[in-house]
Amino acid sequence: MIRTPGLGPPETAMTAVSSTGLKNRRACVLISGGLDSCVLLAHLAEQGWEPTPLYVQAGLVWEGVELLWIRRFLARLNHSGLEPLKQLRLPVEDTYQSHWSTTGQAVPGAHSEDSAVYLPGRNLLLLSKAAVYCALNRIGVIAMGLLKGNPFPDATPTFLHGFEHVAAGALSHPLKIVTPFSKLSKAEVIDLGQHLPLELTFSCIRPVGEMHCGGCNKCAERRRSFAKAGVKDRTDYHRLPGLEIQPGSSVANHAE
Repeated sequence: MIRTPGLGPPETAMTAVSSTGLKNRRACVLISGGLDSCVLLAHLAEQGWEPTPLYVQAGLVWEGVELLWIRRFLARLNHSGLEPLKQLRLPVEDTYQSHWSTTGQAVPGAHSEDSAVYLPGRNLLLLSKAAVYCALNRIGVIAMGLLKGNPFPDATPTFLHGFEHVAAGALSHPLKIVTPFSKLSKAEVIDLGQHLPLELTFSCIRPVGEMHCGGCNKCAERRRSFAKAGVKDRTDYHRLPGLEIQPGSSVANHAE
């Protein structure tokens, strides 16, 4: 197992959970099909947890393709404690209305800022659905693949701790939200998970058929992160427009 700076040895990555007095090792992992949540799911299974991959369908334009790749990734994992994929629905089209994530129009491109891909209340919505599911199924842990430097207001420790308190009170069910990768960059997550079939994860917000488009904000982030990690990118992209690789990135093993 790779030992990545900032995460600690694999056996201690969930120390915060172990100290809560939980009597079992069941956890819900909010999975999007992307690199971070897929590596997290496998990582917990490798540690002996019994994770349930939980996918919340919201009506976003890429979800059909995303689910296809999630199933392909899960089919390649071989961990006895891994639970089957659970799909829940929480449509947001009536709330987001003409937002690019529900219309597919004006999708943020490769050179857009991270703020351009903000989905209003995304974690609030996902956690609300997941918390009710966990309470009904007596699961005490929700794991999320949030990374270092996440700029969004519903990804902060203050928000997550507050949500734990509110959800536990509303549901009369103790709940712990954990973010084991919160001190890692995406490149470090790729390094941690390079033994996994990362080409079966899916990051694109403007898919072309079943393929990554190669030129949206999330595809660009993915390509840059593989380059920075120095790990060969086996992702199948529809096209490969030029990218500015950040200083210090290694491109020697990049698929391009």
